[in-house]
Amino acid sequence: MRLLIVEDEKRLAVSLARGLRAEGFAVDVVHDGLEGLHLAGEGAHDLIVLDIMLPGMNGYRVCAALRAAGNDVPILMLTAKDGEYDEAEGLDTGADDYLTKPFSYVVLVARVKALLRRRGSAGASPVLRIGTLTVDTAARRVHRGETEVSLTAKEFAVLEQLAIRAGQIVGKPEILEHVWDFAYDGDPNIIEVYISALRRKLGATTIQTVRGAGYRLVAV
Repeated sequence: MRLLIVEDEKRLAVSLARGLRAEGFAVDVVHDGLEGLHLAGEGAHDLIVLDIMLPGMNGYRVCAALRAAGNDVPILMLTAKDGEYDEAEGLDTGADDYLTKPFSYVVLVARVKALLRRRGSAGASPVLRIGTLTVDTAARRVHRGETEVSLTAKEFAVLEQLAIRAGQIVGKPEILEHVWDFAYDGDPNIIEVYISALRRKLGATTIQTVRGAGYRLVAV
């Protein structure tokens, strides 16, 4: 899943991004409200962590503009302020949750995952079944039959992209876009490393290579 952090405190933004990437998320970071609104409007993100005090356009206005445009992406608002009025104003503009600085990183991750679970439960089932393979996108657990398969955060993120479109070809650019982030400028062949690891853990025939096109997850 892809997250967008809109936070002008660069040290905090970088720290949050690093931690959330370690959790398996792709993370984009901007430090200005107008830029955040532009990126969020592209609809490529599953959740936005949005500071209130921002240059260009404050978080209240960014949130209100997204909701007015019909964008229902979950929004977790951050602020250094404290008080019922601020919280009420944030929620009135359409935010889904609210966290006051300073906050525990563990609490933020829990809030992010809760919002994503809530969004998933309102739409498609968070549990994907492909033959004997079960991928629980909410709990981030994988089973082959009755046996749980241990995956790293990045391995799970790659598998999730294939499982969501099981039976279809998923290209490298699509996997890079959703599992890594827009700023990634490394070797795109890094995906092959994770595909090889997944084949070792899930079975060699689970993921097919479609030469020149990408990969396909199949039921076995």
